[in-house]
Amino acid sequence: MDNASQSAAGLPPSDTQTLLVKIFGKDRPGITAGLFDTLAEYGLDVVDIEQVVTRGRIVLCALVTAPTERGAEGVLRATVHTWAESMRMQAEIISGIGDNRPRGEGRSHVTVLGSPLTAESTAAITALITGIGGNIDRIFRLAKYPVTAVEFAVSGVEPAALRSALSVEGAARGVDVAVVPAGLHRRAQRLVVMDVDSTVIQDEVIELFAAHAGCEAQVAEVTAAAMRGELDFEQSLHARVALLAGLDVSVAEKVRAEVRLTPGARTLIRTLKRLGYQVGVVSGGFTQVTDDLKERLGLDFAAANTLEVADGRFTGRVTGPIVDRAGKAALLRRFAAEAGVPLSQTVAIGDGANDLDMLNAAGLGVAFNAKPVVREAADTALNVPFLDTVLYLLGITREEIEAADELDGVVTG
Repeated sequence: MDNASQSAAGLPPSDTQTLLVKIFGKDRPGITAGLFDTLAEYGLDVVDIEQVVTRGRIVLCALVTAPTERGAEGVLRATVHTWAESMRMQAEIISGIGDNRPRGEGRSHVTVLGSPLTAESTAAITALITGIGGNIDRIFRLAKYPVTAVEFAVSGVEPAALRSALSVEGAARGVDVAVVPAGLHRRAQRLVVMDVDSTVIQDEVIELFAAHAGCEAQVAEVTAAAMRGELDFEQSLHARVALLAGLDVSVAEKVRAEVRLTPGARTLIRTLKRLGYQVGVVSGGFTQVTDDLKERLGLDFAAANTLEVADGRFTGRVTGPIVDRAGKAALLRRFAAEAGVPLSQTVAIGDGANDLDMLNAAGLGVAFNAKPVVREAADTALNVPFLDTVLYLLGITREEIEAADELDGVVTG
């Protein structure tokens, strides 16, 4: 942008003398107002402001145009230092030219989650960012519990290259690292679609049914092999469901009562709904459970297989189209079309091999406490037991979640 264009846009020309005024010390009310009252005496224009408060200590930076009158800058410097001393603060003033340098191309939000987040892992992640040509423009904390979550605004390197490098480093350091391209799309309305078993809930629904049929061990063995991608899902589903033949249909009510939500599931869904997002679930399990979850959690969409019933008992068969790996991806696309949300604005969350097509089709695929094959293929992986940590990937802070809960009189969980 040339000087004329910058002036038209209200920006200082690139050759304008500017001052970076930095104030730091113990935070107290009135510091920001006091600094700008002091600067106002010199008729300056504000170019940029940044303020951070950490454990009661404030760092306030103001980039302003320099006074043009002869000798005025020296007087301003003395006045600012005198004011800072009166506030028991320290001041630093640096002369320069123009605005901040433009951010580089390839902008990303890098979210790092640790429990705990160590200095060693933070050093490794930040060194890698700069080592591949990225610049860290801003850092702030999203959450301090149940995990520590920090977001880095990074420029200068393409998101795909950054994700590839950081996923390996994060795994080696025992932290979760998610890279999301920056842009307006992050604040747009989205559709979030989740797997159910071992994602929204802690259980495998078919194993709950199998426990009542006395064949839990046999079913669990087949389920584990299917989730690892060692067995064809449809074949494994039919084999497991066949073991339920003759089970009284009243067992479904008992299974619904036994289902345990994953910690943070309610908070995630409640917060997404407050933001105007649409939320759905797709499951290789059964509508006998997902229909109940849809009603209880206020979901917009739900799809799963259906256990066939005859004469008040399960027949050992399923009815209708099978919801398998390809079926989950197809349902994601269908839900997106019905919601009026582009596929690029969808988020898919899952843990098993039969979630892979859905994760790959979504704008953001999140592997949640997933099998290795899923972690390697997904856009990002979360390996903490709290489902609401997905909110941090969307730039939502813990404080914002809890403030909204307090307004509604809700206990977070």
